[in-house]
Amino acid sequence: MSSATRAGEPTDEAPDAAKRRGRRPAGEDRRGDILAAARVEFGARGFDATTIRGVARAAGVDPRLVHHYFDGKDALFVAAFELPARPQQLIDGVLAPGVDGVGDRLVRLFTTVWDSDEGRQRIVALVSAASASEAGARMLREFLTREVFARIVARVGSDDAELRAALAASQMMGLALARYVVRMEPLAAAEPDVVVALVGPTIQRYLTGPLPAS
Repeated sequence: MSSATRAGEPTDEAPDAAKRRGRRPAGEDRRGDILAAARVEFGARGFDATTIRGVARAAGVDPRLVHHYFDGKDALFVAAFELPARPQQLIDGVLAPGVDGVGDRLVRLFTTVWDSDEGRQRIVALVSAASASEAGARMLREFLTREVFARIVARVGSDDAELRAALAASQMMGLALARYVVRMEPLAAAEPDVVVALVGPTIQRYLTGPLPAS
């Protein structure tokens, strides 16, 4: 007990001020700190080079806490950029009915998400970041090609998996840029069914159709 306390005098600072200067309670907005650090790390390093340990270090937390909140790097990426679902969930959904029509289902899935007000804001932010810097382009490219389309091609069992994934990803990125960022008409105002009918067969061909001999 201090001499001031023994003398019955008030302390120099209010309890609230002491709390503000003290250590934050364990877990207080730690998830938010991790997400903020993840956005910086993914943006600076790309998807492949970003690690859970690196995000934890940037957030000032133990890597085990990152694993506590997020089940893997793909889940962390999805949460950091507020994407609608993890890649595996998307893949399971579009492939469940079979290989036929997978292109249409992919385009419908993406346009359904992107056509919402919230979804439009997210895809515009992501594509704008990809257009503004090589780091942003690498981040989006690696995520789409390796975490989404490469997994679909692997499940489908097609040959030339890397090329097919790159072609499909380029088509979807081009669609996002033209329809939501540049807002190129009449594509920007086209009904989702029209977009699916036009773009779906191209995605299907890239994923499962014959490719020219190299």
